[in-house]
Amino acid sequence: MSDSLVKVDSVNKTYQRGGEKLVVLDNLNLEVPKGDFLALMGPSGSGKSTLLNLIGGLDTPTSGSVEVDGENLDKMNSKQLSNWRASHVGFIFQFYNLLPVLTAQKNVELPLLLTKLSGSQRKSHVDTVLEIVGLADRAGHKPNELSGGQQQRVAIARALVSDPDILVCDEPTGDLDRDTATEILELLQILNKDHDKTILMVTHDPMAADSAKRTLHLDKGKLSN
Repeated sequence: MSDSLVKVDSVNKTYQRGGEKLVVLDNLNLEVPKGDFLALMGPSGSGKSTLLNLIGGLDTPTSGSVEVDGENLDKMNSKQLSNWRASHVGFIFQFYNLLPVLTAQKNVELPLLLTKLSGSQRKSHVDTVLEIVGLADRAGHKPNELSGGQQQRVAIARALVSDPDILVCDEPTGDLDRDTATEILELLQILNKDHDKTILMVTHDPMAADSAKRTLHLDKGKLSN
């Protein structure tokens, strides 16, 4: 790990709830080096997912700056953020968000439909990532024909298919049994170690956090070790 991929500088995030101002992130600073695998832990409502959304370009800070690979996200408009996300970030969530009428191959291909890649190029990309996640033999199966762990692997392949700079994972094992969760965490470790993917993971699970290279705790909008 050398250069910082993510720089969060003096970020505040507040929401207005009626006449009350809710402080979610409080003057927060964070640097994530390239090649890191960072787990974020903390109680519900501590701002973990909010921080993840800011780094992934799904939200913007109230004040402060969020920079990813030299690009300042808080200076972008919504269309610029959308284009940036499509090229630079892969999202993995607790629930797989697969389209039930599509096969694994077609679900993984979805992010590439907005690119200029040809059909054969898209298929090559999809075949590669399905091989990486160990589902090359399940490409033609629909979600209801796959186990929960296999569905999450399809979701991971979909996140990988555009070769993003960073994988943003929000409770990626939260809907899985222990054995399946272990398999998914081992896959994330492989993606980090062998495929040089920088990973940010929000989790409540100490076992999941142990699979990361380091863990930070977020509470009342502030980070600590």
